[in-house]
Amino acid sequence: MVATSQRERRGSVPPNVAARWALWAFVIVNVVVVEILFFTAGAGKNGILTVAKFFGLHAALIIMVQLLLVARLSWVDRRIGMDRLTVWHRWVGFTLFWTILTHATLVVLGYAALDNASVAKTFLAPAGVPASLLGMLAATTIVVVASVSTRYVRRRLRYETWHGLHLLLYLALALVFVHQLLETTTFRSSPFATAYWWALWLLAVGALVVGRIAVPLWRNAYHRFRVAAVVPESDDVVSVHVTGRNLDRLPARAGQFFIWRFPGHNHWWLANPFSLSAAPNGRSLRLTARAVGATSAGLRRVPVGSRVFMEGPYGAFTSLHRTRPGALLIAGGVGITPVRALLEEQPRGDVVVLYRVRSENDAVLLNEVRHLVAAHGGRLHLLAGRTGDGVRPFEPDGLRYLVPDIANRDVYVCGPPAMTAAVLSALRLLRVPNSQVHAEKFSLA
Repeated sequence: MVATSQRERRGSVPPNVAARWALWAFVIVNVVVVEILFFTAGAGKNGILTVAKFFGLHAALIIMVQLLLVARLSWVDRRIGMDRLTVWHRWVGFTLFWTILTHATLVVLGYAALDNASVAKTFLAPAGVPASLLGMLAATTIVVVASVSTRYVRRRLRYETWHGLHLLLYLALALVFVHQLLETTTFRSSPFATAYWWALWLLAVGALVVGRIAVPLWRNAYHRFRVAAVVPESDDVVSVHVTGRNLDRLPARAGQFFIWRFPGHNHWWLANPFSLSAAPNGRSLRLTARAVGATSAGLRRVPVGSRVFMEGPYGAFTSLHRTRPGALLIAGGVGITPVRALLEEQPRGDVVVLYRVRSENDAVLLNEVRHLVAAHGGRLHLLAGRTGDGVRPFEPDGLRYLVPDIANRDVYVCGPPAMTAAVLSALRLLRVPNSQVHAEKFSLA
């Protein structure tokens, strides 16, 4: 909190704004370079192929942006959050889909016009040209993955099925790289172009390998995470305590989450993002989960002493983004877990917690939350009851009644999607500045 106050006094750029500027700067600088390469490399064999080359160059750049968005680089993730990066990845992905589809279509039309042949004959001709064949295979793979990623199809697939199909993009990535390497108009149009594209590919792929493979493997080998205790909190809620070596060197913060795997207990592909339900103390970590799926329901049976494989920490739902002395923490159901962890980092005094549950019996970790709020001299409002039975605490008037100075506080929101959407809508109507609103969805896709 002291660091935040100092940031306010010197008027420095907020962390999330700095990260967005860095990403935009990367995109703009590279768009300019690609435009220069396009206009200096010379025209294609006809006008259609020239336009096709334009889309092809920009498709390669979009792929680099995609890789950086999913690389889970710590500096970016803790400032923007995996949920927003995932949303951006989705929209950039569909942009890539249309760009590559346009590029492939124009290539076929261009060579059909050049050879005075039919489109069908030209479409089949790339089988004898390695660069074109690889490009068409990459385009087909991307079209298939984009199709199963549409909301209509995605909602009808199990996550594991969708994720397995999504991994085909790495095959497409390799095909695109070789395709571009063989194309004389990109990699080999000039010494500068060769150096630029190699540097860009090495940067993007290197970031992905480091963030998604090297860092998780190193952290798990170094810390050797193990289950220390399994504690039932209620009939359908359980806490798992995890220990390891040198946890004081693990860069985790209250409010963040890990992607947890329990080798030997569940299949490797069964992983869940669980928030820390207690602030990291350098000795142990704790997750608290409700039994809603195969992995979370089986946590009660995880053997004490068994190995844990963790990816993370991830998320921007932390005190790093505090801008005001006062804070309002809003939680719904098991969304209380990161809020409970955040309470440990709050300064004494000006903190209010709104905890929404159907009944007091459903209030996970309620005693701990009460103790922390009391220790900080704050206020806790337990909002129990079914919405619609005269209980509408997250309408603007309800929030203003409970927290009259809400516009002067940082507001942290974590709960079911419908509740989070209702709160965010009310905060907009109450004119709470966006810079003071912090909400994050903890999900893999």
